[in-house]
Amino acid sequence: MFHQFLSIIRRQRSSPRWQNWSLARSSASAAKAHSVTLPAQAQVVICGGGIMGTSVAYHLSKMGWKDIVLLEQGRLAAGSTRFCAGILSTARHLTIEQKMADYSNKLYQQLEQETGIQTGYVRTGSVFLAQTQDRLISLKRVNSRLNVIGIPSEIISPKKVAELHPFLNMHDLVGAMHVPEDAVVSSADVALALASAASQNGVQIYDRTSVLHVMVKKGQVTGVETDKGQIECQYFVNCAGQWAYELGLSNEEPVSIPLHACEHFYLLTRPLETPLQNNTPTIVDPDGRIYIRNWQGGILSGGFEKNPKPIFTEGKNQLEIQNLQEDWDHFEPLLSSLLRRMPELETLEIMKLVNCPETFTPDMRCIMGESPVVRGYFVLAGMNSAGLSFGGGAGKYLAEWIIHGYPSENVWELDLKRFGALQSSRTFLRHRVMEVMPLIYDLKVPRWDFQTGRQLRTSPLYDRLDAQGARWMEKHGFERPKYFVPPDKDLLSLEQSKTFYKPDWFDIVESEVKCCKEAVCVIDMSSFTKFEITSTGGQALEVLQFLFSNDLDVPVGHIVHTGMLNEAGGYENDCSIARLSKRSFFMISPTDQQVHCWAWLRNHMPEDSNLVLEDVTWKYTALNLIGPRAVDVLSELSYAPMTPDHFPTLFCKEMSVGYANGIRVMSMTHTGEPGFMLYIPIEYALHVYNEVMNVGQKYGIRNAGYYALRSLRIEKFFAFWGQDLNTLTTPLECGRESRVKLEKGLDFMGRDALLLQKQNGVYKRFTMFILEDHDTDLDLWPWWGEPIYRNGQYVGQTTSSAYSYSLERHVCLGFVHNFSEDTGEEQVSQQIFINGEI
Repeated sequence: MFHQFLSIIRRQRSSPRWQNWSLARSSASAAKAHSVTLPAQAQVVICGGGIMGTSVAYHLSKMGWKDIVLLEQGRLAAGSTRFCAGILSTARHLTIEQKMADYSNKLYQQLEQETGIQTGYVRTGSVFLAQTQDRLISLKRVNSRLNVIGIPSEIISPKKVAELHPFLNMHDLVGAMHVPEDAVVSSADVALALASAASQNGVQIYDRTSVLHVMVKKGQVTGVETDKGQIECQYFVNCAGQWAYELGLSNEEPVSIPLHACEHFYLLTRPLETPLQNNTPTIVDPDGRIYIRNWQGGILSGGFEKNPKPIFTEGKNQLEIQNLQEDWDHFEPLLSSLLRRMPELETLEIMKLVNCPETFTPDMRCIMGESPVVRGYFVLAGMNSAGLSFGGGAGKYLAEWIIHGYPSENVWELDLKRFGALQSSRTFLRHRVMEVMPLIYDLKVPRWDFQTGRQLRTSPLYDRLDAQGARWMEKHGFERPKYFVPPDKDLLSLEQSKTFYKPDWFDIVESEVKCCKEAVCVIDMSSFTKFEITSTGGQALEVLQFLFSNDLDVPVGHIVHTGMLNEAGGYENDCSIARLSKRSFFMISPTDQQVHCWAWLRNHMPEDSNLVLEDVTWKYTALNLIGPRAVDVLSELSYAPMTPDHFPTLFCKEMSVGYANGIRVMSMTHTGEPGFMLYIPIEYALHVYNEVMNVGQKYGIRNAGYYALRSLRIEKFFAFWGQDLNTLTTPLECGRESRVKLEKGLDFMGRDALLLQKQNGVYKRFTMFILEDHDTDLDLWPWWGEPIYRNGQYVGQTTSSAYSYSLERHVCLGFVHNFSEDTGEEQVSQQIFINGEI
């Protein structure tokens, strides 16, 4: 039946052709004629006339900035924006993405009234189907997060789905999620409406004008070179879509923007015999890999296939994206899925199979923010086929970032600085997006890992640990051990285990945690970011005292836990700093802070040739010796006393370990357990590891991974930056007042904000929750992001969680907010909703 249908489709290709959705035209064009001379200067130049560029221009002008120029190499909205399927969905896995989509929805709804340009906005709602119980659990997690930020949604039965959409086959469904306020809209018309409003607010828009490169002087944007002349500017915004990567590399100082295009297919049909109503809900069938929306009484349906086709790897350019070649053989699996879901379509005439490019990023999250290497160079690109949903909110946040220096929400998960240059290899990007595109609809259970682009950054011990059963995860391109599989375990079944419930690695991690508490374990933590700050005089101390919240004027050899705060008192970084000498400091930060922290320090340190900042991450292998017998192992290897009397907590000393000299030994473990961190020059790494393991045999030593580390640090109530702490979290809100030098009369960044907060009080508090009414073996597990309720009212969400093998219960960390004026001490009941259930 399918092949017969496919042959009918091919014969229909000679039928009357589908006409491209027309671009809205207003009486006064937003774009100036291409013969007009460009202005000599502007405050902001935006490259890209799609929905991203026009949204940034719109929001900058709304916020009061008028000296803005938007340049488009072709026609406005004639790139990938033109071919967008027009589905606006708020159902996203990340809260920040949900907020962006919700804002976009509200913005697009009122654009027609504001501008007079019809955008085709229709509130249809969306229905997300679940064919399996695991998929339903995933939808419940999304549903709970939507509800707490005020987006209506509910879990519904297959029977209810049939009432909402009459043509769907329900036989394989176990449930669904209904989001009634989702919409469909013409993306090209939205972009033109945004451009029109921006133009009325003073933004100058020029089409058929290509940006050749961005001019940079002393690490700062100074202007742009176009095919029609130069424009001096303070800020440049790269909204060039799939060409953002090429444009970034064309600069005088290249900016790495890791994204890559793939072909994306969807079909358009003639109207059904009984045409679909305009408000027919959009259907998303992730297990079938397809989406279906109403289109002029017929349907528009596409999806994300398992074998995507990357394009333009060689950097091929087009002024305007033309429709790529049809490929019915490639689309066949998605078409089969569509016919299973809507059997009545077998006799329906198909007008066209659209093939258009979409850009994807290495981690399925869009890219926004300021370049770490060029000040004033901002990026908004890589939408992973969600540009319409994110366009309004992303444009707003980036405009705030440009004007105020930071957005109103925590956007670290989308920040360009989460990537390094290592993710910009063309080969890496081509291979990674072939994995990313199918993952958009794949079921993502907790702790899943990318499979492509692996073994990019490894410790010198990688092969040795791998041979001993290490199972790996990747962070910032660095391979890190999760846990070590004993020889008697079924490795294949363990690797294929994916669940929201008790995982198969539970017993393995338990044995590693037990060893950390009773004997000694070794964890390779080489991925941690490591900087050295040195000076010829007292400059290093003077600068660091201002940039960090804790007092760093400590005796040589002491270690200080401290935050690197912004002007609002929020954490830009949470780190440990050891004073190596009067003029030298060693800084240890989270793995994914390497680019962000470097850029922050460079931008805030004075240009002083006597002050040197060096990234030494690659120079040292880091071994974490955790456990009460760690002191015995090191004592035997160094012939030096390592007891607390001779080597107190938070102390650093260069020592010999085995035959190796110059090992930086620190009495801390990042877990609250006794032990030592060893920072080993890489040429000595294998020797020191072998010596530690050989001597440690008599003390019961074994390897351990980051899952054990996570369990240990969470049960000790240790917060980690990027998981629990972010740029909107202050030390006063997470119980770290002792790490702030407020009472010492020393100025530091964020001090004024913290003094004001101390005077006014905090409205949120970092809190530990121990789950009582929870069966570890049978109940769903908390992972992170679960909403927290107090007396039935939402008060926050979890930021991280783990099973505590000591307490034999789950422990969740998270922030509890006071959203009301009531601060009484009434009896309260606090509950955590786990995957939609209490």
